[in-house]
Amino acid sequence: MLILTAADVRKALPMKETINAMKRAYASLSDGKADVPLRTRLSVPPQDAVSLFMPAYVQSEDGDALAIKVVSLFPKNPERQRGLPLIQAAVLVLDAETGQTIALMEGSSLTAIRTGAGSGAAIDVLARSDSKVVGVFGAGAQGRTQLEAACSVRKIEEAWIFDTAIKRAEIFAQEMAGIGSIPKNVRVARNPKQALAEADIVCTATTSSRSVFADAEVRPGTHISAIGSYTPEMQEVPAETIARALVVVDSRSATLAETGDLLKPMQGGLFGEEHIYGELGEIVLGQKAGRGSPEQITYFKSVGVAVQDAMAAQLALQNARKHKLGTDVKF
Repeated sequence: MLILTAADVRKALPMKETINAMKRAYASLSDGKADVPLRTRLSVPPQDAVSLFMPAYVQSEDGDALAIKVVSLFPKNPERQRGLPLIQAAVLVLDAETGQTIALMEGSSLTAIRTGAGSGAAIDVLARSDSKVVGVFGAGAQGRTQLEAACSVRKIEEAWIFDTAIKRAEIFAQEMAGIGSIPKNVRVARNPKQALAEADIVCTATTSSRSVFADAEVRPGTHISAIGSYTPEMQEVPAETIARALVVVDSRSATLAETGDLLKPMQGGLFGEEHIYGELGEIVLGQKAGRGSPEQITYFKSVGVAVQDAMAAQLALQNARKHKLGTDVKF
């Protein structure tokens, strides 16, 4: 069995390759070639914690993928030990032909990269081809891969980062500027309006329970990738913005069950389920068209689906073997 650390996973998942893998993942999901059971939630009451179990089987031209990700959220970790992350994750990879356990991968880094790559796939399909400015909300690990992904599929000349913790945003800008395809011009926005003033692409990666910007601040032709609202109580994007946008989701069933970005406006009677134009996989497959005009606002909502983990793990395993990454152990 091959064991990949966080550092190994980052080396094994180049963003551009992972974006293509996410396109294949979404296509398989929309084409009925993936089995993704509802994730199992296991509470750990003494720690106010929860562990989530997310399996997936994906049929793909590059070979079938079979994996399960375990994500644990233990809110007491930071106070228990300095530097101990609240979120712990691991991905177990199985051979789709034999069921043999073939790899164990650090899951937090894989999740961050595949989430950014999923957004990158949406940006590549939906954003205007002449997009040059990106605005990112949230200076955490997810915000970093959102920026990297946007810069991997469009020639970005300027990036703005907004976070309620200004110091964290400043560190983000200093560390991300000039890395790979990211421009040197990464600037800290002092308020949401400044982050949106010239943005062609907007990425939201926060844990907010209310809109992180105003609808009036969104320019015509903007593409929005929203990945932070993953419970019915959370909301990042104004309902009015979603109501006037072309709405594309990663999984129709998952988003209708989990994200407040869609559920709150629906509960308020602003629009119904029919407002969801389609899944990204349908556009990748050519079953539906993408952006209708340069002025149209496009909105991609992702809550994360296990097919992404399975396909990212498959790619990581292939690249790890190619570049001799990780540690082999007898199992």
